[in-house]
Amino acid sequence: MSGFLGTSLAILADSYKATHAFLYPEANKKCVAYGEFRSGYNNDKEDTRILFYGFRYIIENYVARQWTLQDIELAEEFYETHNFNYTSFPFPKDLFLKFIEENDGYFPIKIEALPEGTSCHVHTPVYQIIAEKEYAPLVTFMETLMTMTWYPSTVATLSRRARDIIEQAYFDTVNFTKSATMSASYYVQFKLNNRKPVGTAVPSTEHSVMTAHKSEKDAILHTIRRFGSGVYACVMDSFDYANALNNILPSVAAQKLEKGGVMILRPDSGDPIEVVLMALRAADKVFGSYTNKKGYKILRGCSVVQGDAVTFESMKNILNAVKEAGYSVQNITIGMGAGLLQKVNRDTMSFATKLCHITYADGTQRDIMKAPKTGSSKTSLPGEFVVKKNEHGVPIVYPKEACAENDPENLLRVVYDHGKISEWDDFDTIRKRVAKEWPLLPRTYDNISPELKLKISKCLQEIKNIISQQ
Repeated sequence: MSGFLGTSLAILADSYKATHAFLYPEANKKCVAYGEFRSGYNNDKEDTRILFYGFRYIIENYVARQWTLQDIELAEEFYETHNFNYTSFPFPKDLFLKFIEENDGYFPIKIEALPEGTSCHVHTPVYQIIAEKEYAPLVTFMETLMTMTWYPSTVATLSRRARDIIEQAYFDTVNFTKSATMSASYYVQFKLNNRKPVGTAVPSTEHSVMTAHKSEKDAILHTIRRFGSGVYACVMDSFDYANALNNILPSVAAQKLEKGGVMILRPDSGDPIEVVLMALRAADKVFGSYTNKKGYKILRGCSVVQGDAVTFESMKNILNAVKEAGYSVQNITIGMGAGLLQKVNRDTMSFATKLCHITYADGTQRDIMKAPKTGSSKTSLPGEFVVKKNEHGVPIVYPKEACAENDPENLLRVVYDHGKISEWDDFDTIRKRVAKEWPLLPRTYDNISPELKLKISKCLQEIKNIISQQ
């Protein structure tokens, strides 16, 4: 079956995108669009930093796939009944067939993007799409797919902000090398990082394991026998969390100490702060602790992992409560699965792709922007862009004409050009980039250059003139 997962590549877009090839001005020979995050995480006005990541996957697995005639055949059958009352829906079949023949089936656009792992502020163009000549009307057809970069970038931004919180609480830096998501660890190791591993995990029980045994004590003892000499985790709240901590844990202490490994206690329900503190105190009572040079307790051969009801805000509260209770935060591991991966959407950082420039057939160039009175936060930027770091290492947005042609300092670099894909940095390089760039960025910054501000002012005046003449 042709296409992606048996689906025609010609329908991997919002329906209305298929009609835009007929709706853009006919006499145009170049169109440019760009993508940007318009707000910080959860509309945070005090921290507008963005961590751009994950675009490579979209380019390699969607944009750079080769279209075939079968894609068009499948699409044509679908579009035939997709319009109102199941009538024929318009789609640019001729243009699709043209690039299948002339460009070996590769979508006829050029895409520039920031390097993976770039730290920047809102309103920085993270990618720029250029479509020219007869293919200019296809400039935003791929928008639906490319806009999906909101997800990995939002997750990356939230992860980095979470790391900031943890680093503030920890006495030493945190490695962030644990991941229970094997597919992600596998993909990064073998696809992005030259087979070098990036994630580790520990053997862990879950409620199905705990309830399958005749008792929780039997389940824990079985786990100790199998993995007790290493690091392992046991969920403790299948029935009665307090009983498991206060009665069952002391009853298995001898076997645990004999094996000599590290037992991680996992609460999975209840108030996150309360259950973490209960586990710390129970482990302290059973296995003991010592006090570090800064006066905080460190458990002996035991720790706690909290993965339930963890959000960006609750994480801060948990860490503060642990410190206030006199324990070092190195006693706990925090997992933010749903809060990190599912409780985000495109509006979390308000991602959008917008048309920004058009060149008409007669050579007339026009910079375009959106400026709704009813939603000033959705105002877009006009023109073609260059992104360069200033003397403080902050990416600043310039109009393309304000910079030298092919400026080597331009962070927007070609990643896809009519089927050709650029070389990508490996994952270790991306990590180092984030570690270096993110701490340098001020939490907020005016990243729009004076030259671009002038262009915005002129475009806004043009819009006023158009409105007044209509």
